[in-house]
Amino acid sequence: MSMKIRLARGGSKKRPFYRIVAADSRMPRDGRFIEKLGTYNPLLPKDSEDRVKMDMDRIKHWLGHGAKPTDRIARMLEAAGVLPKTERNNPKKAELGTKAKERLEAKAAKSEEAAAEAPAEEAAAEAPAEEAAAEAPAEEAAAEAPAEEASGDNKEAAAT
Repeated sequence: MSMKIRLARGGSKKRPFYRIVAADSRMPRDGRFIEKLGTYNPLLPKDSEDRVKMDMDRIKHWLGHGAKPTDRIARMLEAAGVLPKTERNNPKKAELGTKAKERLEAKAAKSEEAAAEAPAEEAAAEAPAEEAAAEAPAEEAAAEAPAEEASGDNKEAAAT
């Protein structure tokens, strides 16, 4: 008989509560079990003592008899110091999903288009600015001559 130490879900909808049980691996998740070894309440804060309660003597007994802990129970036992820590590697965890990749590609394409248009706009903006700068001294000189001839009250009117 293949034994597992696993979580059996209890509680109501949206309010999970788990029993840590030793069960035959062929039995349903919430079905028949051999012994209750503790409880796990994920709704409590992580630093709460009541979040995970385990009977360590019985867990060590079942581990000695060949029971295999599930991944979640193994993590709890590692945190309690019963099992040695194992290194886990999930390279796909850092990969983006398909929609996120599409959004990133669209954003990159849009920024490339904007970068391609920006130098053309800058070149177009610089050429009229240089022409306007050359024309500006001539306009200022022409505007100053009539302004000097006008009286003090009409200087603004003559300049515009």
